[in-house]
Amino acid sequence: MALVAGIVMSLGGAVVVGVLFGRAVSSPADTTSERTIEAPAVAMAGAEAANGNLGRAERNKREQKQDKPAWPADDAQAKARQIAEARSGLVSFAAIGPGDKTLEFEPNRQFFSASATKSMLLVAELRRLRREEAPLDDSTRSLLEGMITLSDNDAADAIYARVGDAGMNEVADAAGMAHFSGDVGHWSNVQITAGDMALFMSKLDELLDLPHGEEASQMLASIHSTQSWGIPQVTPDDARVRFKGGWRPTDTGQLVHQAARVDVGGESYSIAVLTDGNPSMPYGEETIRLLAAALLKGAGTSK
Repeated sequence: MALVAGIVMSLGGAVVVGVLFGRAVSSPADTTSERTIEAPAVAMAGAEAANGNLGRAERNKREQKQDKPAWPADDAQAKARQIAEARSGLVSFAAIGPGDKTLEFEPNRQFFSASATKSMLLVAELRRLRREEAPLDDSTRSLLEGMITLSDNDAADAIYARVGDAGMNEVADAAGMAHFSGDVGHWSNVQITAGDMALFMSKLDELLDLPHGEEASQMLASIHSTQSWGIPQVTPDDARVRFKGGWRPTDTGQLVHQAARVDVGGESYSIAVLTDGNPSMPYGEETIRLLAAALLKGAGTSK
């Protein structure tokens, strides 16, 4: 009997213990113990959530950083100015990029245009054709192609005879070229500035929103290889470059100009570099190449 009682007591004790344990689990006094038991899991979940938030924040930060245009490069203005000041002769430049951000040095200094304004003659002739409701016949197309892709002066003379100073001034006004002086009797003697030529190139698509405008635009992207020095040499491989250069001897040396529109990575960059007093044509070409490389640093990429 004592043995049975012992067993019963033991069983009863086990039951009591189980009951007490059950009460302990649900009792207020031991709620802390329950939370203490589960705390590591809760803490780990909280840490994971925090880490997740930090991870998302870091990803968002990186994405925002990647979306931020890398142009202009932080040192572009200073670097380009240093180059311009170190080169022989007179040098001016202007560059307009995304958000109308501008880099420039002596942008309003006037130079004789030489062939740089043949791009303006191109626009002027298309405007004349639209105004007179005339077709772009084979003869006119040939003149425009020779004037742009080969920089043919005779072709430019023929187009200028049709549009005159009035036609060039009209284009300058449409582009907002405030420092253009075109009433001089010949297309190569008009006065241009780097600021105005960069502005002209920045509005190229708008100015060529004309009948046959895309064909004319393609001419500016098809300059003969012998004249594709300077800016085209330093643009990204996937860029579309439309440009026109100009060169001729002057009283102070060699004049060498180039103005370009560079479209790459969904953004557009317009650059004009005007120089005079160069010791040689290759020297002027190198000045433009060096400046273009500095000014286009970061174009079409992200930080």
